[in-house]
Amino acid sequence: MLFLGLLLAIRFWDPAPIEILRLKTLDIYQVLKPRAATVQPVVIVDIDEQSLATHGQWPWPRTLLADLTSKLFVAGVATVGFDIVFAEPDRLSPGRMAESIPNLSPQAKTALRNTPDNDLVFRETLRRHPTVLGRFLRTHQQGGHAKGLKSASIAKLGGDPMPFLPQFDGALANLPVLEAVASGIGMLVPSQEHDNIIRRVPAMVRIGETIQPTLSLEVLRVATGQKTYVVKTDEAGISSVVIAGNEIPTDRQGRIWVHYTPSRSALYISAADILSGKAGAAILNGRLALVGTSALGLQDLRATPLDSAMPGVEVHAQLLETILSGSLLERPNFSVGAELSALAIIGLLVIFLIPRVGALLTLGAGGAVALILTGGAWWLFSEHRLLIDVSYPLLASFAVFAMLSFMNYVREQSDRRQIRSAFSRYLAPEMVNRLNDNPETLRLGGEMREMALLFSDVQGFTGIAENYDAVGLTKLINTILTPLTDEVLRTGGTVDKYMGDALMAFWNAPLDDPDHAANACRSALALRAQIGPLNDRIEQMAISADHEFVPVNVGVGINTGECCVGNMGSDQRFDYSVLGDAVNLASRFEGQTRTY
Repeated sequence: MLFLGLLLAIRFWDPAPIEILRLKTLDIYQVLKPRAATVQPVVIVDIDEQSLATHGQWPWPRTLLADLTSKLFVAGVATVGFDIVFAEPDRLSPGRMAESIPNLSPQAKTALRNTPDNDLVFRETLRRHPTVLGRFLRTHQQGGHAKGLKSASIAKLGGDPMPFLPQFDGALANLPVLEAVASGIGMLVPSQEHDNIIRRVPAMVRIGETIQPTLSLEVLRVATGQKTYVVKTDEAGISSVVIAGNEIPTDRQGRIWVHYTPSRSALYISAADILSGKAGAAILNGRLALVGTSALGLQDLRATPLDSAMPGVEVHAQLLETILSGSLLERPNFSVGAELSALAIIGLLVIFLIPRVGALLTLGAGGAVALILTGGAWWLFSEHRLLIDVSYPLLASFAVFAMLSFMNYVREQSDRRQIRSAFSRYLAPEMVNRLNDNPETLRLGGEMREMALLFSDVQGFTGIAENYDAVGLTKLINTILTPLTDEVLRTGGTVDKYMGDALMAFWNAPLDDPDHAANACRSALALRAQIGPLNDRIEQMAISADHEFVPVNVGVGINTGECCVGNMGSDQRFDYSVLGDAVNLASRFEGQTRTY
């Protein structure tokens, strides 16, 4: 139960490895069933290798970008969004070139200075059309700042979304002359996943005390002519963002899950083809245009669940397609609670079942539950586009199963050690080791075999016992039997039982002892040799307890013969013992030591 509680706490804490495991599992859904490309409301104006070869290296003159933008609107696009930040003045503006070209004649410098500035030409184009510029978000470590940011027009339903939004310290802005005339400003968000795979794109972000929309959402707002976003928030976090009556579900941090298709060349139109007039209204009319780059040298490649290197501008395009095609993925706010509940229920079932039906049946039942959960999660994704993670509940439940199995193994090992300890009180340690290494030599039931038997008894013990109380008598018995037992075990014998002050032992079982008869005789001689030291100890005990010292003498009877040896007794209790005439004869021999 403690281990299950720990696993639940780990999932609630959600460290990076657990989150990556969950995200990788959710990636599999899209890999197995990517979004079908049924509509294409977005076109990517691609500054590709062909465009760079035709119009020169990047960055291009802003007059060329102005021409590109104008031709897009002539072809009928609804909006143009730039996945590019124009943070610095155009170095190719005529006035700047006049200052940077050496040995230029005064007349040429004057002519260049009187030529319209490239940034102002681009500004006029942006002013005439519905366009969206991007700002690249930065953290404090990157030197970000929040200057010049205006809060977007946002209506809040249900609560304040600010605490839940991804937070940044600032953004790399465009030239003020350009941002002043743009219809919208959208944030370009760096990957926030631990493995840098872009699965979710924030609809909104927090910079300081302002809420800012991201590029895709701002393009959609400008294209639909809306002025305000609506953000819905509940106790668990942000649940959705509404634009033009279109409700877009998000996770609790306001991030939208992108439902990807594999990267498609059909989305791309070379900027060179638009500038040359090859691409016109037939493929551009009514669409949202995103200007970005796929050229390798410009390094705008991103990893997605389906592609290891997708141009970043296509991520925005696929997000817009996801929204406009109604193929939105949703990971509802209750999903965490559902996954924790699944883990708790399965874990408790495992804890309940293993002690009652065993590990094998529990494992089979767990496999059936795993198939049901996995099938249910897949059905929710394929039919309803809901993202439910079953990886952690199943792995954590298996960890509970493994922990219980390990605990049972430890308990079994402990029981074996206890049994070993108990056997060591009847067998010599080396014999216990041999039994432990070769348990098959310990046969259950009875068998006939030749054995050596030994009985020993303290002569006149009844008279001796009258001098002791119960505590003293017990100590005396232990003092007598301990050295005698040591001698039996030292010669490889097995202690069968104690009968008051008497001891019964045998050799050649449970392990074979070819020298059993001689070992029994050696043990008998050793028992006799212990009488002198034993009486010395008993005398010291009598003196310290102020008792009369009565010396003891031990009679020993030994015999060899065929006996039945094995587990004797009842279903409720049994002992490993011997039966047979040879046993009885050994006992009678010991009885004769009172006379002989």
